[in-house]
Amino acid sequence: MAEAPKKPAAAGGRAGTKKELPEHFKDYKHVWVFIEQERGVVHPVSWELLGAGRDLANKLGVDLAAVVLGAPGGGVKEAAAEASCYGADLAYIVESDVLTDYRNEPYARAMTELVNTYKPEILLLGATTLGRDLAGAVATTLLTGLTADSTALDVDTDGSLAATRPTFGGSLLCTIYTLNYRPQMATVRPRVMSMPDRVERPLGRLIEHTFTMVEDDVVTKVLSFIADRESDKSSLAYADVVVAGGLGLGSPENFQLVRQLASVLGAEYGCSRPVVQKGWLPAERQIGQTGKTIRPRLYIAAGISGAIQHRVGVEGADLIVAINTDKNAPIFDFAHVGLVTDAVRLLPALTEAFRKRLSASTSERIAS
Repeated sequence: MAEAPKKPAAAGGRAGTKKELPEHFKDYKHVWVFIEQERGVVHPVSWELLGAGRDLANKLGVDLAAVVLGAPGGGVKEAAAEASCYGADLAYIVESDVLTDYRNEPYARAMTELVNTYKPEILLLGATTLGRDLAGAVATTLLTGLTADSTALDVDTDGSLAATRPTFGGSLLCTIYTLNYRPQMATVRPRVMSMPDRVERPLGRLIEHTFTMVEDDVVTKVLSFIADRESDKSSLAYADVVVAGGLGLGSPENFQLVRQLASVLGAEYGCSRPVVQKGWLPAERQIGQTGKTIRPRLYIAAGISGAIQHRVGVEGADLIVAINTDKNAPIFDFAHVGLVTDAVRLLPALTEAFRKRLSASTSERIAS
């Protein structure tokens, strides 16, 4: 007797995956945002994530909580109070001497203790050097999923976190779900999400968690703290005006034209990924998915084609001015103003025109 033909395999992807949340995860509720702060200074990405977390919490009908770790008297309670002004309903804090400076072991243990005790369904962290290190350790310890460098966050019809990020070198966007585990974790880079409005609000509920880890339990030791010598300089990610160049400028020498225009405008300067790959500029100047994400008021892109990897890093800009000789360049699909011309010829003319019209004080106000 002939065998009955086998049924075709179920379709892959989200549509072919059944969500079966284990019973012990069903009481995981609320959205948490890790407030990254060192020596009393909060990283702005934390406020940006509270804005995104507020949207998710509203859709789910749950609370938004801030999580702050640090030393006693090290600005923990102040950061928690400030978090309420950016939308947090409550704050979980852990104060301990072993949390004075960031070390993976005590921070990861404190965070996993909080998660196991208070059970959030979503945990968001900034994709900074500190945030990436902490997120990976926490997700591994909790045996849950982590979507890194997300560019968009939403909730599906069944309440699952939908975290979107570029893949295949930035050529595609994919949406990732953590269906059967909790918490659902994601990291988001600075400037990907818009900064929410700050509204003066009293501090909501404050939950203080006792952490029993002591210094002898920690393998790594902090010998000294050396402040970043570049910390007083303007950050490309937080600049109000950015001028950037691509391979269309033709040579590394022509990047002086980008720097000159940036100087006149009081702006930061950057470049596309191929420029860094050529060695024309250092990686710290790269804009895009694998470089810096920016949200300036004005972005001038000279000789940049505008592939999706670059688009992801700049599409939050208020005004994008693109200069390119190729009228079919992808950047014209999302630029607000497009100029089909040779950037090498136009940039000096723009620089001179701005120099004549802008005084030192007005150039500082150009982004206002």
